[in-house]
Amino acid sequence: MSLIKSFKHYSGLSKSGINNQKTSTFGDTEAIGKGRFWSIVSVITLAIVWHFGSTLGYINPIFWPAPSTVWQQFISISQDGYRGFTLWEHIWASLYRILIGFSLGCLVGIPLGFAMGLSEKVRGWFDPIVEFFRPIPPLAFIPLVIIWSGIGERSKILLIFFAALWIMVIAARAGVSSIKLNKIHAAHSLGANKRQILQHVILPNSLPEIFTGMRVAMGVCWGTVVAAELVAANSGVGYMIMVASKFLATDIVVLGVIIVGLIGYSIDIIMRKIEAKLVPWKGKS
Repeated sequence: MSLIKSFKHYSGLSKSGINNQKTSTFGDTEAIGKGRFWSIVSVITLAIVWHFGSTLGYINPIFWPAPSTVWQQFISISQDGYRGFTLWEHIWASLYRILIGFSLGCLVGIPLGFAMGLSEKVRGWFDPIVEFFRPIPPLAFIPLVIIWSGIGERSKILLIFFAALWIMVIAARAGVSSIKLNKIHAAHSLGANKRQILQHVILPNSLPEIFTGMRVAMGVCWGTVVAAELVAANSGVGYMIMVASKFLATDIVVLGVIIVGLIGYSIDIIMRKIEAKLVPWKGKS
């Protein structure tokens, strides 16, 4: 019997075995801090290869400038700004767009995914729509959102909203579908009603899938906003890269690429830390 029917009728137990003690930490949020030494070694190794490759002439500075050149450009832009905005204003412009679009995608996508997981009618109604739009790259909507909303902030936020929406719908739906039926049956046997089952069983057990979806969605949204800024913007990290490329300012392009990577990596680390705090039971039941 499906989880949907089980939730409706408070029953539908499918027997499962006793939880075994966890022996693997692969992918565990508790293991975020482990392996940090090798991460540092990896970064230092790449920096050394980059430095000596440029110094010895193995890397053409036209295509990839030396680290010292990129660092000097970073200091210059930090102090003097670029194209009328400081470096931090460019970074904040990109972060602001992604935070608004991502938040809207979560606010709409998570409840819709829950509804699809709990109701056969809702799932039957929205499943074709979700599965149709899900494989379409968000960047394919750029011409449409420009026609709908122009080249202002609203068009970029709308594009990021599309990027996050379908991922969060699928993540929430998968979270509901992954719940073991015996947990719902046990809660009902203890006298829990529908609201209590939803609040204390379905929601907590769905959070690991939802957080995984949020991490994936945030990564997609970050790449989407940078790409959108390459097309139509007057601020943002993607705008910096686009303008610099027109003047063959490779050092600024590389600086922008490094900033994009560092911010994306930092966002993922922050979300993993939040997940470890809010969902400590992930992988343990």
